[in-house]
Amino acid sequence: MRVFLTGATGFIGTAVIPELIQAGHQVLGLARSEAGAKSLVAMGAKVQRGDLEDLESLRSGAAAADAVIHCAFIHDFTKYHENCEIDRHAIETLGSVLQGTDRPLIVTSGTAVLTPGRIATEEDPGIPSSVMPRGATEEAAASVAARGVRVSVVRLPQVHDRNKQGLVTLAIALAREKGVSAYVGDGANRWPASHRLDTARLYRLVLEKGSPGARYHAVAEEGVRVRDIAEVIGRRLNIPVVAKSSEEAAAHFGWLGVFAGLDCPASSTLTQERLGWRPVETTMLSDLERASNLEP
Repeated sequence: MRVFLTGATGFIGTAVIPELIQAGHQVLGLARSEAGAKSLVAMGAKVQRGDLEDLESLRSGAAAADAVIHCAFIHDFTKYHENCEIDRHAIETLGSVLQGTDRPLIVTSGTAVLTPGRIATEEDPGIPSSVMPRGATEEAAASVAARGVRVSVVRLPQVHDRNKQGLVTLAIALAREKGVSAYVGDGANRWPASHRLDTARLYRLVLEKGSPGARYHAVAEEGVRVRDIAEVIGRRLNIPVVAKSSEEAAAHFGWLGVFAGLDCPASSTLTQERLGWRPVETTMLSDLERASNLEP
């Protein structure tokens, strides 16, 4: 199958490419720069130049493919709402090309768009974008599905390896800047997690075996306590580990404070049952214990 992959040069996309190629698929990757294009060619992929705001490049890539995996997202959280709306428009554009065909579209959302405080499942609907801007992604998926597109959703937790760990990477940078590794309240709130390679395998399985309209959770660990994460960061950087009240969180964490106290555990039981996906890679905390970005 010829697969158009957005986010092809990113943290997850660069793991998805070899996973697809090794399974016999061809990859057409979206690249913003010449350097990105060269890296895709080196991995064995073809190149579609463009970006998420270049809608014509998205149309061209989707038109040339048998399936689309949409991994890209602009990770500038100072413009979070704007970037979520860019994602909405990108999905609607990709869907417009695939409408009336049997070609699948896989879009990427997050487990944080679900109701907090309990273990979320694949059956749970996303929070509306009026409450959580990232909800725009699943709203767009529902919109194109209503027009007959074979769309499915992969919800990501904190995806990690020894070099990068989702929002935890940003928490590490903040801890270096502030000289303390902090958590909110008692730190018992949980973030789900999955290794980058396990996540890449799930995208392939959704491509090959997924059902239209289904939601899948790339969750290997249902919930890692944020205090445990903060303690590893503090120990590795040799800085104090401190608790912040919810009132102090905004001043200390900045925009990250929206997520720092969030309790958003999630299950992948249904995903594993339906696709035969089995996470086998290292855990979040074990990767943090050896993380390159926590070297003194």
